[in-house]
Amino acid sequence: MSTLASCHDVLVLGGGPAALCIAAACAGEGLAVALLAPHDPRAPWPNTYGIWGDEVDALGLGHLLEHRWSHTVSYFGAGSPALADPANAPTAHGRDYGLFNREALQAHWLAACERGGVVLLQGQAKRFDLEPPSALTRLQCADGSHHLTRLLVDATGHQPVFVQRPDEGPVAGQAAYGIVGRCSAPPVEPGQFVLMDYRSDHLTAAERAEPPTFLYAMDLGEGRFFVEETSLALAPPVPYATLRERLERRLAHRGVVVEQVEHEEFCLFPMNLPLPDLEQPVLGFGGAASMVHPASGYMVGSLLRRAPAVAAALAAHLQADPQAGSVALARTGWQALWPLSLRRKHALYQFGLEKLMRFSEPQLRAHFATFFALHEDQWYGFLANSATVAELLAAMLRLFAQAPWAVRLGLMGMQGRELALALRLLWPAGS
Repeated sequence: MSTLASCHDVLVLGGGPAALCIAAACAGEGLAVALLAPHDPRAPWPNTYGIWGDEVDALGLGHLLEHRWSHTVSYFGAGSPALADPANAPTAHGRDYGLFNREALQAHWLAACERGGVVLLQGQAKRFDLEPPSALTRLQCADGSHHLTRLLVDATGHQPVFVQRPDEGPVAGQAAYGIVGRCSAPPVEPGQFVLMDYRSDHLTAAERAEPPTFLYAMDLGEGRFFVEETSLALAPPVPYATLRERLERRLAHRGVVVEQVEHEEFCLFPMNLPLPDLEQPVLGFGGAASMVHPASGYMVGSLLRRAPAVAAALAAHLQADPQAGSVALARTGWQALWPLSLRRKHALYQFGLEKLMRFSEPQLRAHFATFFALHEDQWYGFLANSATVAELLAAMLRLFAQAPWAVRLGLMGMQGRELALALRLLWPAGS
């Protein structure tokens, strides 16, 4: 026998960072919000989340960081003419980098949900129907229960339950395998954060011709380290077994043995997902809405910045029209989430990613060495998604002018979807 709950302004599906973030933001605007997850949203999260210090400071959330580093570097090795010792000299980034305290971040959103009266529900969403003439959304769950809402928000991740997006070919995944633990010797310098270490002297010449991987690592203090072997986006992605084997060999080559493993991390997320259909009656958020940064793979900063604007737009719509239905509210939410400027930037990032996926290891090393030699406001604005379209184009043109010819040639060729993606700067998806 089915049961019917009362009607909510917003019903959010999911229990991860994106779901809690948008639920908290909507509740903060005075909306009646419920959150439905197949598991307890208070259960611990498995993965780590990084963010640049300037990003988290601008949000006033620096207190949610568990660690913060000022000694931030990358190693690009051969291919950088600017380095006196290409094999070992680091590229200093000059900006702080932080690692969120997962428990504190989760508690931050849960507390905001509690203050806003968010109703926590547990269940598995099965299907939804629009109910004319009021155009409310009726959600049916696997256990037979039903829920009515003015707007359904799908924040269930990269493979969403309901959000629809076009099929534009193979999806490229960024994969990583990492561990938190103790080592026989420090894998990085004391107090150091390494964004990208592309040195590959532990690999054979044949292995260097394979898709490259890099080390992402940090000193957590008190003899603890986080080390993670990572690949850029590839289709198909680099297998976890390969990443683990490369990490072990990288550490062994430096005389480092992992003596204690506190936590293993397996990450795989899509980098080149197309934008969803912006006319559908369900609003997406987070991975479901293709919000992963196509250049960096990060999303938490974007969640924190963009949720308030979406929630405010929805609240304003409901204040102007208390009887607004799902179709109209979803359209308002999509417009707030993906305005024209962000759709153009998404096309530009996708275009750049398509280029990088074709680069060889020497080209990637040279590309990143040149990229981080740009003015720090340019490379930071690119990675943090805080630059305008004009500023992004200026940074890309400057990179092209300063890059070695091997990189320029890779950037000039148009293959596969690159031309179509470039044209989306003029005619973005959803226009």
